[in-house]
Amino acid sequence: MRPMKGWRLGSLGDMQSLNGARYRSSHGRRPIWIIAAVSLVSMFFIFGYMYPHHSKAACHMMISSRGCKALADWLPPSPRQYSDEEIASRVVIREILDSPPVKGKTSKIAFMFLTPGSLPLEMLWDRFFQGHEGKFSVYIHASRARPVHASRYFVNREIRSDEVVWGRISMIDAERRLLASALKDPENQQFVLLSDSCVPLRSFQYIYDHLMYTNISFVDCFEDPGPHGSGRHMDHMLPEIPKKYFRKGAQWFTMKRQHAVIVMADGLYYSKFRDYCRPGVEGNKNCIADEHYLPTFFHMLDPGGISNWTVTHVDWSERKWHPKTYMPEDITHELLKDITSVDTNSHVSSDGKGGEIRSPCLWNGIKRPCYLFGRKFHPDTLDKLLDLFSNYTSIA
Repeated sequence: MRPMKGWRLGSLGDMQSLNGARYRSSHGRRPIWIIAAVSLVSMFFIFGYMYPHHSKAACHMMISSRGCKALADWLPPSPRQYSDEEIASRVVIREILDSPPVKGKTSKIAFMFLTPGSLPLEMLWDRFFQGHEGKFSVYIHASRARPVHASRYFVNREIRSDEVVWGRISMIDAERRLLASALKDPENQQFVLLSDSCVPLRSFQYIYDHLMYTNISFVDCFEDPGPHGSGRHMDHMLPEIPKKYFRKGAQWFTMKRQHAVIVMADGLYYSKFRDYCRPGVEGNKNCIADEHYLPTFFHMLDPGGISNWTVTHVDWSERKWHPKTYMPEDITHELLKDITSVDTNSHVSSDGKGGEIRSPCLWNGIKRPCYLFGRKFHPDTLDKLLDLFSNYTSIA
């Protein structure tokens, strides 16, 4: 009669066949205890994963905390439960985003100027607006002094304004005041944020068609792993704003109506930036609200609805806190032609590695020049810009 066969664990888990007599020897009970021990450890791991609040206790009972951390890294993360406030906020935002856009022959662009006082380049904008009445609205947030106007398009267009401090949440508050005022007019379908040093780089009709016939907002947004990007994130923003979603971008945007409405509807994410994002917090992190709030907000809630680049050109080649200011001697047809021909946008991180991310500027899937507006132009450039306006805005 052939002997019965049994199994035992060999070195490194190899299985070897043994006869029945050896299987029943005193060494034969070892596999049972090994299997039992492994099963017990597995139960603790599973328990720790299913019940994360008790995972530290499981670590101390079974293995070192370092070993437990390695296991947690290996296992897939458990989904975070949203709070009632987050659920309510996301439901409202999704309902707004799902509403169809209302566009027609009377649709307008709201040009929103964020300025300390008078607009030194106002007459250039006057030339830009001429002949297009009924297709635009003007709104002015003057934070220091009541403006004196030279153009009829700007008279009595001031909204209720308040003090604005660079780097503070007051900059976002001013943007929201402009949006709130512009949203009162149901015919405003696109909203453009501009400064007192901004100029149009294209004809009115070109800009109107560019904005009205695309269904995205031109909001700048990119991931900067350096100290002036993700390094500005604070634990106080958790759990609503995880660090992995924290983004950076230029302040100057164009925004479709649905996006303007959800910005005004937001109280939850705005409050995190209002309370914690400012210069000098948590070890001098210098969180700048206008560089992070909108990029982070849209990256979390509607990442496919924004361009991830801005249509307002600035020159950061001087690598300072503020972009280059164009002076009269800089203003030539060649300069303006160069700016309006750029069709690739770039982002540079602050991690010190000098890396630059470049991507094409796409309009409805077609590669087109990136910029509709430009800044910062000194007030003394007005005469030269007026002389060149007809030529440079006609560049195709």
